[in-house]
Amino acid sequence: MSVVEELERLRREADRPPGRAGLLGRLGGWAAGHARLVLLVWLVLVGVLGAFAPKVNSALSGAGWQADGSASVQVRELAEKHFGGNASSALQVVVKADRPVTDPAVSGVVDRAVATLDADARVGQIVRPQPGATVSQDGRTAVILAGAAADPNEMVRAADDLKDPLAKLSADGVQVRATGASVLWSDFNKANHDAMMKSEMLSWPVTMAILVLAFGSLVAAGLPLLLTLAGLAASAGSLVLLTELTPISIWAMNFAMMFALALGIDYALFLVMRFRDALQRSGPVRAVVETMDTAGKAVLLSGATVLVSLSAVMLVPSPAFRSMAGGIMLAVVFVLAATLTLLPAVLGMLGKRIDLGTPPWARRRDKAKANRFEAWGRLLWRRPALFGVAATVLLVALAIPVLGLRTAMPSITVVPEDASARMGYAAVQESFGKGAPGALQIITPRAQADAASSVLRNDPGIGAVMPAAPSADGSGLALVQAVPKVDPSDPALSATVDRLRADLPDGALVGGASVENLDLKSLLDAKTPLVLGTVVGLGFVLLLFALRAPLIAALGALTSLLSTAAAFGAARLVFQDGHGSGLLGFTPQGFLDGWAPVFFFAMIFAIAMDYTVFLLATAKEEWERTGDPRQAVVGALARSGRVIFAAAGVMVAVFFTFALSGPLPPKEMGVILGVAVLLDALLVRLVLLPVLLRVTGRAAWWCPRWLDRLLPNVRFSHD
Repeated sequence: MSVVEELERLRREADRPPGRAGLLGRLGGWAAGHARLVLLVWLVLVGVLGAFAPKVNSALSGAGWQADGSASVQVRELAEKHFGGNASSALQVVVKADRPVTDPAVSGVVDRAVATLDADARVGQIVRPQPGATVSQDGRTAVILAGAAADPNEMVRAADDLKDPLAKLSADGVQVRATGASVLWSDFNKANHDAMMKSEMLSWPVTMAILVLAFGSLVAAGLPLLLTLAGLAASAGSLVLLTELTPISIWAMNFAMMFALALGIDYALFLVMRFRDALQRSGPVRAVVETMDTAGKAVLLSGATVLVSLSAVMLVPSPAFRSMAGGIMLAVVFVLAATLTLLPAVLGMLGKRIDLGTPPWARRRDKAKANRFEAWGRLLWRRPALFGVAATVLLVALAIPVLGLRTAMPSITVVPEDASARMGYAAVQESFGKGAPGALQIITPRAQADAASSVLRNDPGIGAVMPAAPSADGSGLALVQAVPKVDPSDPALSATVDRLRADLPDGALVGGASVENLDLKSLLDAKTPLVLGTVVGLGFVLLLFALRAPLIAALGALTSLLSTAAAFGAARLVFQDGHGSGLLGFTPQGFLDGWAPVFFFAMIFAIAMDYTVFLLATAKEEWERTGDPRQAVVGALARSGRVIFAAAGVMVAVFFTFALSGPLPPKEMGVILGVAVLLDALLVRLVLLPVLLRVTGRAAWWCPRWLDRLLPNVRFSHD
């Protein structure tokens, strides 16, 4: 046999997949061996679904922030059906002039505004300004009521289309602004979308710089972006198609973008690092098989944990929450699928070319960094009490402020000062009183209308009561509108609504846009313990199934609560108490937005478990290989510490760019998620959890026999 033939035989032997490879190893080997087919399938998939992606912003819905089945939602539906669309989703057009609205020039503007509204099929009954009701006492401000002839999502789109043409009707001394809940969501979604795009544009260069530093190679650094783009294009197109079945919140795409980027980076980092290591011992295909047989299992478990954590949000019966969670889950599924098929195919094609362009100093630095995390693991093993106590004390100190955290639904300040909804809101308050933008709607049987009006007039929280308006379709219902004395975001409004619901005659329902917010807040408060318990419980079960070790599975899940509590403690100091508000450029509301605890907790826990899985799966792999608790800790940090550190660095940079965004909610998201990831990676996964592995020793991996017989036999070591 010639030398060339012998070299070729050795190459084929190095690339031959091992016979005992697991399911993921065989999948990775198949993908690497059929790379062109895998690439073609993904190109077709991304091409077909990506063709729908440009429609995502117009197809997704802007409303859905409601408590399904609540009394306030029933009021809106009844008002849409029986009262000409005079519901919470109706549009209000405020005409404010420097002279009486009866002036011919001003009344001409009113006429043109009515004509503009009337030309839109989504607008129902139009009520011109009525003296004593929708004309201010000084006669210089008038409100046109444009009923909703479509569902709330379509009314937000109607606001998108109408608010600018209405504003252009403004003339010398006459200001025209659309306002109301639908316009508020229109303005908020636009401001939020612009802020998210700005943050994404800021985060991409930072992300690329960190990836190049982490990988030391432009070729390797581009792989996470490949996964992200494939997952995003596919998920965006899928969301557009799903809108044919059910409305999906525009926020679903915003969060999907963020999660696709974060998880694409995490998964690619973990697999590429392992692939490079395996490539030193074997050929590309065999290295892919080994990578997928070890790190691939951890990635699959991580993805499952993320999906389970987000699925718990589905327990909240609110369309916006469910569609946001569904949108993120869809993006995770596509990124996970790309990680387990497309990435192995690309790695198999690249082989050693993955390090093309890597300078010698970068290779030396890679080895030095691995040695530093190994040295850190040895130090933790020698001094567990010192570092474990220090990390715990710091986390508890940051978490203590969470005990005084208050939540409420967002106020009008979440939209920019020059937004149509906010300018109209201010004009209504100035001319009609503080509570006028949040008028309550009471629907009652017609026979009880007088009694209901009497209760409203005698309530200390109500400033004015409009005459009862019977339905014109013979339904036997009447609509009474009441103006509270306080701003719609004032906590005192909740007490007024509770009191009215107790005092009003049987069959009376209290609603209105501000009451819908209160009902959603009550629903979130009621569901928060259930969601939190479900997230933690399911996270523990998944870790238990994968690790077959109840003690460390419980510790892995519970330690995530520390970083989460610390992040919300920081959120209280920043957003409730206002520390650093000048630096971040916002006015504190005195509370955290009511939707944040449930949704952000699920997101934080999902990300935290991502790191937990990477660390503990590697530790379990070392334990299976050596049976040595010390090697399990040191080896886990040596092999996964750099991945956790680099991935956390990217995610913190991405999240903190959102803190620079205009509207308040993206700032809350950026600060809370950024602080959570920072604390979780640095203090929990790289300090506290390894210390707990050190303290528990062999007990960390113990499993009772009865449980061992019930659990599947999942191994992370590569035989």
